[in-house]
Amino acid sequence: MAPSRPLPEWTIVDFIHRGYWWKNRGILMLNLCLILPLLTASVNGLDSSLVNGLQILPDWQNYFDHPHGRTLGLINSAQNIGGLAALPLTPLASDRLGRRVALFIGSTIMLGGVALQYAANSVKLFMAARIVIGFGLAFCTNSAPLLLIELAYPTQRGKITSIYNSSWYAGSMLSAWVCYGAFDKALGQWTWRVPTLVQGVVPLLQVCLVWFIPESPRFLVAKGYEGKARKILAKYHANAGDEHDPLVVFELAQIRHAIRMEEEATRITSWLTLFSTPGNRKRMRLIIAIAIFSQWSGNGLVSYYINLVLEGVGIRSTETKAAINGGLQVFNMCVAFTAAMLVDWVGRRTLFIVSTAGMLVCFTSWTTTTALFDVFQSTVAAKATIPLIFIFYFFYDVAYTPMLVAYTLEILPYKIRARGFAVMNLTVFLTTAFNQFVNPWALDAIGWHYYIVYCGWLVLELVFVLVYVVETKGKTLEETALIFDGEEQQRDLAAFGEEAATHTMTMQAVATLQRLASKPPSIHDHDSITDEGTDKSCERMVKSRLSDEIRTVARSQPALDEDALSYHTSDPPLYSYEADQHRHPFSYHGDARSDSEINLDSALGYYARRASFAESYERQVYSLDGHGRAVSPNGSDFKFTAV
Repeated sequence: MAPSRPLPEWTIVDFIHRGYWWKNRGILMLNLCLILPLLTASVNGLDSSLVNGLQILPDWQNYFDHPHGRTLGLINSAQNIGGLAALPLTPLASDRLGRRVALFIGSTIMLGGVALQYAANSVKLFMAARIVIGFGLAFCTNSAPLLLIELAYPTQRGKITSIYNSSWYAGSMLSAWVCYGAFDKALGQWTWRVPTLVQGVVPLLQVCLVWFIPESPRFLVAKGYEGKARKILAKYHANAGDEHDPLVVFELAQIRHAIRMEEEATRITSWLTLFSTPGNRKRMRLIIAIAIFSQWSGNGLVSYYINLVLEGVGIRSTETKAAINGGLQVFNMCVAFTAAMLVDWVGRRTLFIVSTAGMLVCFTSWTTTTALFDVFQSTVAAKATIPLIFIFYFFYDVAYTPMLVAYTLEILPYKIRARGFAVMNLTVFLTTAFNQFVNPWALDAIGWHYYIVYCGWLVLELVFVLVYVVETKGKTLEETALIFDGEEQQRDLAAFGEEAATHTMTMQAVATLQRLASKPPSIHDHDSITDEGTDKSCERMVKSRLSDEIRTVARSQPALDEDALSYHTSDPPLYSYEADQHRHPFSYHGDARSDSEINLDSALGYYARRASFAESYERQVYSLDGHGRAVSPNGSDFKFTAV
């Protein structure tokens, strides 16, 4: 007797689509839908970088009477002030109204802010418009990433959510080059009003098209609409919209179980829940730290005050500064998108380490060249500063651009995902506001000496990353979120999804075998009708029906190989027959062992044994008809019926 086949540990990888994603209609349609929320980061980049680009334009400077110092700091931080005001409301909208509704609300508010900024005729009105834009943008930047990470196909989640924040540079690049083009054309007031109108394009698209993209399945399950969630997963994750596809069942089971575990752990979700358990405290420590690092690594000097940085090394030509700013945004976008493609291959932790270490080395060199120019007026040092800025941003873009949002959302469980993400955004707003207020004053007061502060801070960042950042690649969204809650909960979640997938695959195998058995082959006339001949004939009859279809069954079940469908005995037997008691003196019942038993470890048998479903299926009894052929009492040679 052949030994029983060991039961494999199945993961979501066993059920995913293999081949080019664009050849799978569901995934293709899903990715087209995800373009709309992906554009939110581009709007963020455009809005955040706009004032940086406008500062270079003489027409904007003249119209608003050359704002500087505190006034310039307020203009730069106005958008963040609006975002801070909206932050307590954004997770409520995302969790209670849905991700799509929150995105619609934010885009509508942004359109109002763009109209106000376009019509601004004073610095105060311009700042008020920036506050309104920031208020609406906060709703969009909270809901859009949630939609992305909760809708994305499992194997594409890391890349898509990393691309989200990387596309910030697409908006930043657009802002830089629109301002450069407006300066080149010398359009007067339109020089700064045209870039303002460009801000409204994406919000307008989102207001019009947001209802054509699906809602988050996690949100629907949490609200009790599991049927709708199943349909969405089947339409966009399964092949041909099969609601019983193992991948759909696996994902839905894990979503359901994860939300249930969260509800059992915390009956009432509040802001305090973010810090109520050891696992949540570990998450928030990591999230807050990475959010701070994303703004306090020296990048804030260039992001908002490139004009002062370039003048600090002797570059004063408006056209040259605009060209460097535009070129830097293109470079940043290319590096960030490339890094986004590597997150699942290289891993999150490795990218964070390489990024932080590289920034430390480059910023130290940047500080040195700036000091040499300031002290010795070294033109060589001034020229070296420009490539060092690009190299510094190369390392920054390796991790902090693509993974700030992606890593934060991955490690947060559903119930606190919107609130935890809001805390991350709050931290970014606060640290950015600090940069916008303090950086210009510090640069005016102590010049390049201020850079030394960032050099010391980068050392602390590197130590933190080495000690606390954990790897998350190769897991489902629910499995990743449980990394901080202990191995037992991770095993429970994995087993729950595995069992659910096993069950649905069993049902599919049963249906397949029922179809194959619907027209059984006849036993040839030359087969001898003896006790031994009947046994062999029945076995031959079964094998002749299934052998040609085994590969088809294997191909339809991605978790199987052909060995899983091979013929061999198992204990106890799953299928047997008995001969007519009047004509043949032998019979086989239940778990009786005999060479005459027909015992196939086919797809049905394999799954039934694996899932302990053996008792759920009746065993067919066979007898000989008047012509000596083996038939079942109801006239069908094979019958696998769920009891």
